Amino acid sequence: MILLWLFIITVGGGIAAWIVGWWSSTAARWASLISLCVDFALLVFVWVAYGTAGGSTSDQPWLLQFDYPWIAPLGIRFHLAVDGLSLLLLTLTAFLGIAAVSASWTEIQERVGAFHLTLLLTLAGVMGVFMALDLFLFYFFWELMLVPMYFLISIWGHENRVWAAVKFFLFTQAGGLLIFVAIVALYFIQGRNTGVYSFAYRHLLGAAVPEPLAFWLMLFFFLGFTVKLPIVPLHTWLPDAHTEAPTAGSVVLAGLLLKTGAYGLLRFTLPLFPKESAELAGAAMTLGTIGVLYGAFLAFAQSDAKRLVAYTSISHLGFALLGIYTGTRLGLQGAIVILLAHGLSTGGLFIVVGALQERLHTRRMDELGGLWSSMPRLGGVAMVLALASLGLPGLANFVGEFLVLTGAFAVSRSLAVIASIGFILSLIYSLWLIYRVFQGPERESRPNVDLGAREMAVFGAIIAGIVWLGVCPQPVLRAAGPAVESLVNREAGVESPPRSTETNTAARWVGRAVVSSSLEAMHDSR
Repeated sequence: MILLWLFIITVGGGIAAWIVGWWSSTAARWASLISLCVDFALLVFVWVAYGTAGGSTSDQPWLLQFDYPWIAPLGIRFHLAVDGLSLLLLTLTAFLGIAAVSASWTEIQERVGAFHLTLLLTLAGVMGVFMALDLFLFYFFWELMLVPMYFLISIWGHENRVWAAVKFFLFTQAGGLLIFVAIVALYFIQGRNTGVYSFAYRHLLGAAVPEPLAFWLMLFFFLGFTVKLPIVPLHTWLPDAHTEAPTAGSVVLAGLLLKTGAYGLLRFTLPLFPKESAELAGAAMTLGTIGVLYGAFLAFAQSDAKRLVAYTSISHLGFALLGIYTGTRLGLQGAIVILLAHGLSTGGLFIVVGALQERLHTRRMDELGGLWSSMPRLGGVAMVLALASLGLPGLANFVGEFLVLTGAFAVSRSLAVIASIGFILSLIYSLWLIYRVFQGPERESRPNVDLGAREMAVFGAIIAGIVWLGVCPQPVLRAAGPAVESLVNREAGVESPPRSTETNTAARWVGRAVVSSSLEAMHDSR
């Protein structure tokens, strides 16, 4: 029942915050915070009770399960389960949820109860995505994330919030519909083959889908999940949504919603369609490499600090896509570490930018500068997070990106070398952000509005997670080990075509993308 309670407590905390918010905004904030702390405590209990090593095996991959008939005539069950991979992402969800509520403590002053209801419903949807093993239930939770996030941006966002929210909704809803079509097709195909109509993950795992149709269904899954990741050129909704979202919305969007796309690839696309995924691997790795360079180039061109951080997400998650489709143990391990590291470092940077906007009412770097003297604690925190983002050894991002590049090098040396340029570009845009905001001449006299105890506690926890993951990643690698081994074994069990990513074609694709991104950068800067 622990898995069901995670969902109930999160939704219940949102409803309680909405109700008490009619009388007290502070009570609404505390209701949300307490419910997420309880979620986090339950997840810590699961870690302690079941351990991170040997808790799941190939024969019994799930640490915990909750299975109950939901719509029995259609073969739909309320089936929740977690293994090491999903448990890692659930823990990240609860942790960043706490950080998002804390970061919004003074920022949100209107409709506070409704804000926290919307935020916690989004988090409940994210948790459901990471736990659902019935594909219909998975799609239900996938849509549950979308609707409250739309309202979170459109009601509590900034100047162009409605336009950004509609764009976010259209892109992600289109991707969700592709996933739903593929799920229903699998349901009917497997039902006709076996006589049993079910949306159960284990039942659909070995579905015998005709060859041409199998590739198209895999492509529907791939496009639906990579819209949320996102990949280039399906990324255009992301910078606008981040720029207009409130701080909590940006933290949840970057730290969690983008991870659901990568999780969908790892949990569904690769296991359900191993042969077809192998056929697409070369193109997917090339798209990941394009994303690494494209996001970095566009980040450097921004004058809005929040938009700069948004484009770094495209670059970092390009590494994740590259690692997922290497099909190697190191590449997959690196992709999982990147998901956690990016959630912590980029989520922290969005909180930094939110703190700047709340205090100075601007995010434009040409209107900032010299803030270190008046905000030394905020400057120090931003420096550590920027160093994590650029992949400094000893911090979390370096571990993930190094593992991905090592895994990619065994498959395609050219793409690995090209993607490694992302390290250099991340160094440039990260230090450029710190210099323009916190160093240089002070543009005007500013009051001493540095971080308080509550904000330092949030940043301290985030930085502690980044350092721990960078210095001691082995517990995370052990926890995700069975899921990685399962994917590697499935990859080895099919006759995958040679991944001709060493060809000049792939290099030309990347080269053209870099040139086009440079041209777009001249027009995209605000």
